[in-house]
Amino acid sequence: MNSIAERIKEVRNEIARVCEQYQRKQNSVKLIAVSKTKPAADIASAYHVGQRDFGENYVQEAIAKIMQLSEYDITWHFIGPIQSNKTRDIAEHFAWVHSVDRAKIARRLAQQRPAEMPPLNVLIQVNIDDDQAKAGVAPEEVAELAAVINDLPQIQLRGLMTIPAVQSEPSASASSFAAMQRLFLELQSQYKQVDTLSMGMSADWPYAVAAGATMIRIGTAVFGARVNTPKNTGDPA
Repeated sequence: MNSIAERIKEVRNEIARVCEQYQRKQNSVKLIAVSKTKPAADIASAYHVGQRDFGENYVQEAIAKIMQLSEYDITWHFIGPIQSNKTRDIAEHFAWVHSVDRAKIARRLAQQRPAEMPPLNVLIQVNIDDDQAKAGVAPEEVAELAAVINDLPQIQLRGLMTIPAVQSEPSASASSFAAMQRLFLELQSQYKQVDTLSMGMSADWPYAVAAGATMIRIGTAVFGARVNTPKNTGDPA
């Protein structure tokens, strides 16, 4: 069985290969290692081979790990569904939030982000396939929510995120990723700070990179299969 270090090396090599294939610079795609349900020791193992960005779905589980690993200069990304009663914890402990899909949540994050911390980086989650099993705004609602976020203090609009509908073949998500790229370019033309398109997971990320993803969220290929996953599954990664 490969170690976490070996798997990260394999993923990075594959990212480099895919970026070359699509004539993209390797450093234009950031790997977010999705560490939900994995112990702090696994995150430390990934950290020691250079991984710095980690994604978490479950607030209380994440905070425990953030506390355990407080001596490490980790960038924490919240990628799961956001409950109103969890916004303060998210605002106080994370650098990025990928899953904002309501003005109410954006306002709470802005109000609860500590003044001494840098602005919280925010991505709007888009339900690009109108999938009833997924959260996110409809594509035609992106502009309205972006305008709300852009006017709020202590948070900064950085771009978009999506989780496509589950497909029998990963390549079937290519059209969804292409639609996201069009939305992203439109948003980028309106807001100069927008630079992030978070999409693609362990099974389909090469198709996301082909469509301009700047962050890919990979869990299984980095940490191995999950066991005893909580029910609230916002991002299978």
